[in-house]
Amino acid sequence: MKLSMALSYAGGFKETANQVADLEKAGLDIIWVAEAYTFDAVSQMGYLAAKTETIQIGSGIVNVYSRTPTLLGMTAAGLDYVSGGRCILGLGASGPQVIEGFHGIPYEKPMARIKETIEVVRRVLRREVIDFHGQSVDIPLPAGQGTGLGKPLKLINHPVRSAVPLWWASLMGLSVQATAEVADGWLPILFEPERAKQVWGDDLAKGLAKRSADLAPLEISAGGMVAIGDDLDVDKIRDMGRPGTALYVGGMGARDKNFYNTIFRRYGYEAEAKEIQDLYLDGKKQEAAAAVPATFLERTSLVGPAGYIKDRVAAYKDAGVTVLSVSPIGGDPVKTISLLREIVDEA
Repeated sequence: MKLSMALSYAGGFKETANQVADLEKAGLDIIWVAEAYTFDAVSQMGYLAAKTETIQIGSGIVNVYSRTPTLLGMTAAGLDYVSGGRCILGLGASGPQVIEGFHGIPYEKPMARIKETIEVVRRVLRREVIDFHGQSVDIPLPAGQGTGLGKPLKLINHPVRSAVPLWWASLMGLSVQATAEVADGWLPILFEPERAKQVWGDDLAKGLAKRSADLAPLEISAGGMVAIGDDLDVDKIRDMGRPGTALYVGGMGARDKNFYNTIFRRYGYEAEAKEIQDLYLDGKKQEAAAAVPATFLERTSLVGPAGYIKDRVAAYKDAGVTVLSVSPIGGDPVKTISLLREIVDEA
């Protein structure tokens, strides 16, 4: 099992990024760089490529609207070049608030957009002439649009690799099926290993049944906060996950359309999901956070003695997770990753 963690986009990137080389030596396999609507991920990934030697550098995630599919292909090729073949391109649809509100682009056909983007990126990396016309992607522009002077082109440079891993951050139904069918990896959220199968199992199975034999087995990245020790205030550390969970379950989307809330209900937290959302949308964020069930916080984190952490790692493995993605808690993340590396290797 590989280990990964995400860099925060909340500030202090350079200070944290300078620690990545030490995390790399401690056994971290992948570093994810988020984007949202702050500093772009690509420039920071390039910075990390110059600071490290072996760690894989993934976008976690970039959206498929603000960059064209061919530009994303160029980006994957460029990042793979400067990193010596260590790029992972994590893709997602984001949401209409960001895509339309910040980027000024219509939020249309998100699933088709990602699926077709993956196909175009792969063609770019294989240096194929790009002539692609799908539901969401039209390259070159068809007759009657633009100047009429566009023509199919291919990438000038020869990429380091003809295929860069493409990961899809999906959550619901058909998108999860499509992820299992065409992506190299899956980036879920609110992943509770003991109950993940009842939420996503059928969709993953349907997608995998259509997966090409040319693709490697689907990778899955999930995890949570990690703190290892015998004398930890376990409940206090787990409680740090309450505000973020409440934000997603209660505040992401409208009352009748919140995919994260739906996931929470499918886990069996029906009453809790309703209470969290009602409180959050009424402006009672602290009360909403307090309503997050302790069972969920326990199962979506790795906090406790080494033996307990070993059991949690096993639970994630049993759920199909191949990349354990963690957020070290405490003043020495390098030490925490080193300890976790030992536990994972022994599990």
